[in-house]
Amino acid sequence: MKIKRVLGVAVCFCLCLSTSVYAKTVTSDEALEDLDKPIECATVYASPGTDLQIKAKSAVLMEQYTGEVLYEQNPDEKLKPASITKIMSLVLIMEAIERRDFTPEEVVTASEHAASLGGSQIWLEPGEGMTVDDLLKATVVGSANDATVALAEKVAGSEEAFVEKMNQKAKELGMNNTTFKNATGLDEEGHETTAYDVALMSRELLKYPLIKRYSTIWMDSVRNGESELVNTNKLVRFYEGTTGLKTGTTSGAKCCLSASAKRGDTEFIAVVMGGETSADRFEGAKKMLDFGFANYSLIEIAPRFPDNKLSVRVNNGTEKQAQGEIKGKITKIVKNAEKGKVDTNIVLKDALSAPVKKGDEIGTAEIYIGKEKIGELPVTARKEVKKTGVLVIFGWIIKGLFKL
Repeated sequence: MKIKRVLGVAVCFCLCLSTSVYAKTVTSDEALEDLDKPIECATVYASPGTDLQIKAKSAVLMEQYTGEVLYEQNPDEKLKPASITKIMSLVLIMEAIERRDFTPEEVVTASEHAASLGGSQIWLEPGEGMTVDDLLKATVVGSANDATVALAEKVAGSEEAFVEKMNQKAKELGMNNTTFKNATGLDEEGHETTAYDVALMSRELLKYPLIKRYSTIWMDSVRNGESELVNTNKLVRFYEGTTGLKTGTTSGAKCCLSASAKRGDTEFIAVVMGGETSADRFEGAKKMLDFGFANYSLIEIAPRFPDNKLSVRVNNGTEKQAQGEIKGKITKIVKNAEKGKVDTNIVLKDALSAPVKKGDEIGTAEIYIGKEKIGELPVTARKEVKKTGVLVIFGWIIKGLFKL
């Protein structure tokens, strides 16, 4: 029986450093005694435009649904990402699960290559079988390099082929300043990305609800309790609404973090790269998340008006008016102070000529916040209005005669 082991950077190793075939320098990350220490950073109530003074080389705060950047500090500086690289690895793994290439219950057999990876690890042995579910726990919670590569090989056959898919996906997401060289985040020449690009891939990962089953775990275990997992992301325990995502530390990257949190309908992604200490990344992320929740909300705008405000005259129709309805909605991140300033201006066509089909556009609803126009929604005909014919006109005449 295997000796009970505690996983994760918080316990003994950095998130993705290895003494494996990559021969990288090993450093340490979270110390065991630091796991129970709250993040020492007061709640931030700064207003938009304030310099949050994040202690890191680069930082970005992005709203998850719209992708709008609300705070940035050197967002496009290319830096080593350490284990936050695994966010892209997890995107591809989630895609494969959604395609039903395999299920979380399926057992994956560790290869010699996967088992050879040191640093933060689950201590897989060559030929050992472990479920996708447990490998995901080890990857997300413990940042295990061997588990990540075992899953990568399951998706693409080899780590090299998987890395090609990572770079292809990066291009699809508009990550223009990113190049991946491995699936784990080990320091390697040319393996680099930016805080903005990390936010983009974090946003993509959060589109998969399954990821939060793992990224919100604080402590768990695999191998029937023989191997314990401790989350390297302290925000999971100490920040309200945390939904993920990933820490990373190497000697080259220093301390990195992509953190996500949701309150109500609003979810933010806070990326910190190149912090000198582990505290720097957690305090920086907390500052940005506090700033986001204090100042912004995601709102859904779906205007409704009475029928007499959305009707247009119809010429030569069986009905004199075409009744309209506003189709769709606008989802927008707005300043909290502006939530009550939403207004809608209806612009309708002067008249329509029959026939009018159901769904034909008869006008536009212009959406404003204050004086700023933020979008438009179509006003469409609620039902069909047929064109008048000889028989219809004759019927009108007969009805008129009977009324005399």
